[in-house]
Amino acid sequence: MKPKMYKLQHLQKPFYPQAHISTKQSDTNEKGEDLYKSQVRELEEFFSKLNPMAQDFVPPSLAASDIDNGYCNIGPRGKKNVYDQGKKKMKSRKTGMAQRQEIIRRTVFVSDIDHLITEERLAALFSHCGQVVDCRVCGDPTSVLRFGFVEFTDEEAARAALSLSGTVLGYYPVKVTPSKTAIAPVNPTLLPQTLDEQEMCSRTVYVTNIDKKVSQPDVKHFFERACGEVYRLRLLGDHHHSSRICFVEFELAESAMAALNCSGVILGSLPIRVSPSKTPVRPRGPRPPAY
Repeated sequence: MKPKMYKLQHLQKPFYPQAHISTKQSDTNEKGEDLYKSQVRELEEFFSKLNPMAQDFVPPSLAASDIDNGYCNIGPRGKKNVYDQGKKKMKSRKTGMAQRQEIIRRTVFVSDIDHLITEERLAALFSHCGQVVDCRVCGDPTSVLRFGFVEFTDEEAARAALSLSGTVLGYYPVKVTPSKTAIAPVNPTLLPQTLDEQEMCSRTVYVTNIDKKVSQPDVKHFFERACGEVYRLRLLGDHHHSSRICFVEFELAESAMAALNCSGVILGSLPIRVSPSKTPVRPRGPRPPAY
């Protein structure tokens, strides 16, 4: 009598599915490896087209955030040292601050200046203490008293200028104290650029505190009658300001010198202030055609 085989068949059934699963996993692994190799070949082909001599480009967002040990990580081709750049900027900033502090120590603050005093008269007063680099008178044009700054070539002259506090200039004694700020520089583009423009400045005066009701022909008529022929005149300002300003260029430098004596004369309803101009009155270019 032959033995029954159903038990052996029952034991062998789990074996065949397990082998089948292993075969599927092997096929999947091979496909994944082929896909990986294909992607690597694509990357190699892409990088082979890059220019090895080209400089690295770092987006601002990456340069600001992806910083490690002072370097900006931009890949294996190189690292940009932003730490050194930051040190240079800080050094430049400190140098600028040191220079500004040195200028402040050479500058004095002058208050209670008579509104008829020009920058030239103020500079002449302080020239006895040392060489004056710059002089600036500021303040409300409608105020009786104004303030100003005087900058010297050295700190010793600035310390000597403090002794002039209490000196009567015009109708009031001025007060002199160490300045806490430096004189703001004049826009260099407005300064004379050529010898011709320097000659124009010698014939030009700067007029402030002009009544808003006074027109440009009125200003021209006033200065021509008092000083001499006017070559060019530029009246500036609008109705939003309490007064207007004007640049008056004469035919002769002597007329400009005579115009300085008009400071304090009532024009309209306000006393005007006249001082030599630091900038020439440049002719306006033709306006572009309207389309």
